[in-house]
Amino acid sequence: MAIIPVDLAGRGYEVRVERGLLARVAEECGPLLRKPRVPIVTDSNVCAAWGSAVEASLRAAGHEPRWHVLAPGEASKSWAQIAATTDWLLAQDVERGDHILALGGGVIGDLTGFAAAILKRGCGFIQLPTTLLAQVDSSVGGKTAINTPAGKNLIGAFHQPALVLADPDALDTLPLRELRAGYAEVVKYGLIDDPAFFAWCAANAAALLGGDAEARAYAIAHSVAAKARIVAADERETTGARALLNLGHTFGHALEAETGFGERLLHGEAVALGMVLAARYSARCGLMPVAEAETIAAHVAAAGLPVSLSGLGLQTTGTALTVHMLHDKKMDAGTLPFVLLRGIGRAFLARDVSLGDVAAFLDEAL
Repeated sequence: MAIIPVDLAGRGYEVRVERGLLARVAEECGPLLRKPRVPIVTDSNVCAAWGSAVEASLRAAGHEPRWHVLAPGEASKSWAQIAATTDWLLAQDVERGDHILALGGGVIGDLTGFAAAILKRGCGFIQLPTTLLAQVDSSVGGKTAINTPAGKNLIGAFHQPALVLADPDALDTLPLRELRAGYAEVVKYGLIDDPAFFAWCAANAAALLGGDAEARAYAIAHSVAAKARIVAADERETTGARALLNLGHTFGHALEAETGFGERLLHGEAVALGMVLAARYSARCGLMPVAEAETIAAHVAAAGLPVSLSGLGLQTTGTALTVHMLHDKKMDAGTLPFVLLRGIGRAFLARDVSLGDVAAFLDEAL
C-alpha cells in the first residue's frame, strides 16, 4: 500500500492507494465509522459496480449501510441535489462527529464534500474515489462545490476529508472515455513542475490506459504526492502555489459552460484541451517554443483526448468564451490570472493577460 500524508495543521489525513481497498472499506475506515448506521452517497453507475462490495464489507463489520443514489454526471452538482442530499443526511440523523462516505467520481466527491461542509456547520466525510480523475485530483485537497448556470464550482467550500481510499481496481469498471478524461489530470502534474514525470507519462500512458496495474498505481501515488505537497503549502490558494493546479482549467471551464456541463465534453476532456490551449497561447506569446507546445498536444492526442477547439463544432466566439471566464474563481480585483507555461514542467501564474488577446486567440482556434 502507498500511504501519502496530506500535512495540514490539525486536519491532516492519509491517502491510501492499493488494490482491494473498497472490498475492505470497513477495516480501513476503522473508528471513523463510530455508529452502526453509515450514510453513503453515490451514483447509480458506481452503485451497480461497487455497491455490493462496500455493502458486504460494512455489514460484516456490524454496520448498517444507508444509500443515497444520484444520477451520474455533472447535472447532479446542482442546488436541487445539494438540497436533496442534505435533507436525506438529516433524515439519517447524521451528527457532526459522524463520517459520510462519498463513493464515486469527482461529481459525487464534490457534492458530498460540500454537503458535509454545510451540514450542522461541518461534519466528517471519507472519499472513496472510483475514477482516475477523482483518485489523482479531486478527492484530495478539500475543494468541494456545486455548479450554477453562471459557471462551474462557483458555490462551495474548502472542507478536507478525514481519509481517502484510492482503489485502482475501481478503474477496471470505468469506461475508456472516462479513463482517458482522468488521465488529463495525471499528465498535468508533469506539465506544472515535473518534466521527468511528463517523460514517464509519454513512455507509460498506453500501458496505464490499457490496464497495466503497476503503471496505474504509480501514476496515482505520484500524482497524489504532488498534489499533497502543493495543498500543504497553499491550502486555500492564497499564495498562488495551488493556483498552478488549475493549468488548463480556465480555458476548460469556459468550454464546459459553453457546452452545458454535459456529456458532450467531460471535465477531463475540457482540461486536456484547456492545457493544449494554454500551451499554444503561451507559444503565441513567445513564452515557450511552438515545438514544445505541439509536443504537449501530440501527447494529449495520443491519449485519445481532444486537442482541437475547432473540432468541437461550437457555434460561439472567442469573446463569448472569455465572458464565461469572468466568473472564474481566481478573479482578483477585476483581473483574471492565467496559468501559462515557459516550457514543459515550467508553469507560472500570469497576471497581465489581456482577455481581448485571449478572445482573438480563441477566435483563431475556433
